[in-house]
Amino acid sequence: MNERTCIVTRRTGPVDGLIRFVAAPDGSVAPDLKSRLPGRGAWVSADAATVRRAVAKGFFARAMRCPVKPAADLDQLVAGLLKDQALGALGMAMRAGHVVTGYAKVEAAVRGAKAQILIHASDGAKEGWRKLDKALRAMERDGGAEDSAPFLMRWFSAADLGLALGRGNVVHAAVKHGRLAVSFLQTATRWHRYVDAAGKLV
Repeated sequence: MNERTCIVTRRTGPVDGLIRFVAAPDGSVAPDLKSRLPGRGAWVSADAATVRRAVAKGFFARAMRCPVKPAADLDQLVAGLLKDQALGALGMAMRAGHVVTGYAKVEAAVRGAKAQILIHASDGAKEGWRKLDKALRAMERDGGAEDSAPFLMRWFSAADLGLALGRGNVVHAAVKHGRLAVSFLQTATRWHRYVDAAGKLV
């Protein structure tokens, strides 16, 4: 397993739990989310609090062995990039025809066991959540396997979802089974853990 050590906590773990940073030509510190940029890299645990500490305590300059000056809001910059990456993956799934939106279509996908991820807008009406959750329970009672139940996600606003999916505010969406759903779930989970490492994912 490919592992790296966080320059702040000194804990070693898989690379998907850390973020790589490199020294930019202008002396700033650039996040390298895909771990492909050239140059000496420094790895930091993938949560906003640890990135803030790395900036405040000068860990980047020591690790990179050069006088870099990271942006004071580097943690927020990384959060934005991770969120954009996740919503980009959702948009890709939409363009491939793997996403349905709107209550009726999403309910049909749930009842037909076609949804791998069930998305509720974080600012959507709770009544809509309850109705779709009821449809999910009905599907399970009708013989749906427990491991086929969709992952429930309430992380993005209706405006975020609408922007990613190329339409107005989206309150309900479902991502169909497949590799694009897996890719979206991985990137969305990475962002959510980064901004809310101590909180629950749903």
